[in-house]
Amino acid sequence: MVSATWAQRRGSVVTERRMHLVRWGLTTGWLLIILSLLYDPFTPRFTEPDHPWSPLRLPESCVTVQGLCLSETPYPLGTTLFWGLVVPSGIFILLVFGHELWRRICPLSFLSQIPRALGLQRQIAKVNPKTGEKRLQLAKVPGESWLGKHYSRLQFGWLFVGLCGRILFFNADRLVLFAWLSFTIVCAIAVGWLYGGKSWCQYFCPMAPVQSVFSTPTGLLGSKAHMASTPITQSMCRTVLPDGSEQSACVACQQPCIDIDAERTYWAKLPSPAFAFERYGYVGLVFGYFVYYYVYAGNWDYYFSGVWLRQEDQLAQLLRPGFYLFGQAIDVPKLVAVPLFLGLCTWLGTVAGRAIESALRSRVRRRGAEPDRERIRHRVFVVATFLAFNFFFLFAGRPLLLLAPDWVQYLFDVTLVAVSTLWLYRAWNRSPDLYGRENLAERFRKQLTRLDLDVGRYLDGRSLADLGSEEVYVLAKVLPGFTGQKRLEAYKGVVREALEEGFVNAASSLEVLKQMRLSLGISDGEHRQLLDELGVEDPGLLDPDSRRSLEDQIRLSGYRKSLERLMLVQRLGSGPVAGGPDGVSLQALRREYGISSLEEERVLDDLSPAAAAIHKLELLLGRLPALTDGYRALHQSALRHQSAVLALLDDRLQLRKELTLRAILDGLATLQEDPAVPGLVQRLQAIAPLELPELLRREGWERRLPAAVAETLSHPGGEAPSCSLEVPVDETLSFLASLAADPSPKLAAAALFLTACLDGGQARALAAELGAAGAPPLLRQTAQAVEALDGPPDLRGFPELEKRVFLATSDFFRRSDADTLDALASQADVRCFAKGELITEAGDTCRELLLLIEGIARVHHRDGERTWVKDLQPGRVLDELQVLTHSASESTIVAEADGTRLLAVPVDSFDAVLERDPDFARRVLELESGQLQRLMRAGGASPVR
Repeated sequence: MVSATWAQRRGSVVTERRMHLVRWGLTTGWLLIILSLLYDPFTPRFTEPDHPWSPLRLPESCVTVQGLCLSETPYPLGTTLFWGLVVPSGIFILLVFGHELWRRICPLSFLSQIPRALGLQRQIAKVNPKTGEKRLQLAKVPGESWLGKHYSRLQFGWLFVGLCGRILFFNADRLVLFAWLSFTIVCAIAVGWLYGGKSWCQYFCPMAPVQSVFSTPTGLLGSKAHMASTPITQSMCRTVLPDGSEQSACVACQQPCIDIDAERTYWAKLPSPAFAFERYGYVGLVFGYFVYYYVYAGNWDYYFSGVWLRQEDQLAQLLRPGFYLFGQAIDVPKLVAVPLFLGLCTWLGTVAGRAIESALRSRVRRRGAEPDRERIRHRVFVVATFLAFNFFFLFAGRPLLLLAPDWVQYLFDVTLVAVSTLWLYRAWNRSPDLYGRENLAERFRKQLTRLDLDVGRYLDGRSLADLGSEEVYVLAKVLPGFTGQKRLEAYKGVVREALEEGFVNAASSLEVLKQMRLSLGISDGEHRQLLDELGVEDPGLLDPDSRRSLEDQIRLSGYRKSLERLMLVQRLGSGPVAGGPDGVSLQALRREYGISSLEEERVLDDLSPAAAAIHKLELLLGRLPALTDGYRALHQSALRHQSAVLALLDDRLQLRKELTLRAILDGLATLQEDPAVPGLVQRLQAIAPLELPELLRREGWERRLPAAVAETLSHPGGEAPSCSLEVPVDETLSFLASLAADPSPKLAAAALFLTACLDGGQARALAAELGAAGAPPLLRQTAQAVEALDGPPDLRGFPELEKRVFLATSDFFRRSDADTLDALASQADVRCFAKGELITEAGDTCRELLLLIEGIARVHHRDGERTWVKDLQPGRVLDELQVLTHSASESTIVAEADGTRLLAVPVDSFDAVLERDPDFARRVLELESGQLQRLMRAGGASPVR
């Protein structure tokens, strides 16, 4: 925690402007070393054997290679400095400071941005399939292309070729090394022209696998991007504005992006075989690279003396024996031996890593537990990185280090072991769950800040930013002003952000946010209700076809801020902006950020509240007819006998229609006297003429809407559309399939049941998909029952679904929380009575809440000497007042039809739900108050018998 905080502060201190100067300095030094490979008349004098003080002077002793003594002459220091200092320092930086420092100072990454700085990047035409509009956009590597899917293979292959090339061609040959580095620089610049963003770093750079191994999930002093207080994190692409502030320049060239959040990328890639090969293969490759010097020369002096850095006849050794073991040369050409040996070691590293994983999983299973594959792989990865780092530095830079005093060597070794051990300790307990909890806690912390609650007196001088993940939730529980409604508001903000950034989707949000709901006391049903509200507020937020990601959010944010600045400059008249939305500067922005027409529309909506409200209203008005069509699709003649299930789905559609209408009215209240309002009001009247007046009166919208709008909407604007309810069965099946994908298990199970009523084959195929492992129990049970059907379904054959359907459609439990219904249904049972059979008798203690679900029940009421009779229909609750008061029944209830069925809920279970769900308790009291008044009126008016 301390190191992460320090890193966050360090990142905020080192500005991009200062980093730019550092990059210039490092790149200049790097290029000078490369140029020295061609011409260096200065440094050879330091390697002359008779130099008076240079530690680099050639030794008098001879180094043997394959039994022969190598002759040496003074040499330039270019290769020695490059391989002995530059490369090892990069590895050290990656483990200690993380990729976020390396990516910001890497000379090759800097050079790859030359085309961007010159404005010479490749553009491609994108065609809007709906409008046919063509737009030039910055070219990016398509995610579905071969390169987009297999770039890690290309990078590792380049790394493998580079290490083989070092041993074979350019460890010591300065001209070949100059050619290799020049070729790499040209490739980096060419990729910078071909593709936008940091495509060289993300898709091509041979150093990328090394960065992944040593800097993920985090560097020792690396920051936690998911807990950052600033929008620009780690090594994210950025630009400096004229006022010195920084702005994101991300174009979303890769998703997920290591430059935005390295740990997020690590957990996303962890399960993939390619990621495992990269990690284990690299360990084997490093081992093979350094060991090869021994199996080639027959001794370690060849490596540690550094003679391989100055061996002038390196190319002449290509066809000579590549192995020398036990004093005997093996006649395999070095040209073949090097890739053979390094390839074998890479393969062995991969096999060993996977074998260790498998052994650890088997060990867990032998203990009777199910292994956590991700946790096991992560810890094997961490140990592999620890070993690779220390093994690497047993050799890397060692020829130069051995020239230093013993105390310097000792200090160097102790430092390496210390920092790698601290890194191991920090990375060991990281997990996807811990990352997710921290991520959500940070989002929740931001929501608390926005609510402007007085939290200072509860923190003893600390701030919200100082609290740990669990402490934030504890604080939320004890804050007196953080009521249930504010808690839901904060949670809703977290869900919205998580959906916008692609951290969760509608399907996964229930499970991912489970721990947070438990900490805040928010039920699954409340979560689903919030999803419905968010789907209405932002119609595209829950669209499964709308691919959202953190990278795209950052890209759009960068475009929005650039556009704001451009518009400001245009208004002030102080910039070279063409006069309208088609100006050259605006087009350049669109191309740079790859903005589509739809994205531009969203950004412009954000910049104009009125435009955003109008756009949202148009979307919502477009959705209202679909809800009416859904109602028509459900009312097939073949489904009329399933009235209870249809009532459940009808109520759900009506709830969505009410939410949509509220959102529309809220938008009209925002627009007030905007010129677009009359047209929108007219469309609204035409679509929903009957629901509006009642909604306006019930919820007091007249006070928020302009008087003219409220008056117009208070009266139906036309006749309700009349049309046949009968629709093709295929349309009904299609609508039921969409409902089966609903996050609510009850709704999905009901849709699956109705599908089975219409088409058994399609229902079984849908059941196989919905009933997979991990599905909610109700949906899984319903799917299993559907798959076992050999004829038309009967709701009685689906007992768990049946109980929830009748509970949810009764007046007493209608629109209750899903968790409340589940708790009641799990304890309830169905009872059947014949005609004339006694259900309850006056004077019996009420121990169960009885819900009539089929048949007729006759109630014989007695009030002193007066008696009266009332017949109850399905959906009514019997003796509910006596159940609430735990008193004896005052009525005798008899079944008046054969097959009369009741759902019995134990009174203890009902009481427990009342205590746990205050909202349900309030609704029950309201219902019973009204029922008591009706009974009193009925008792006074009914004849005495």
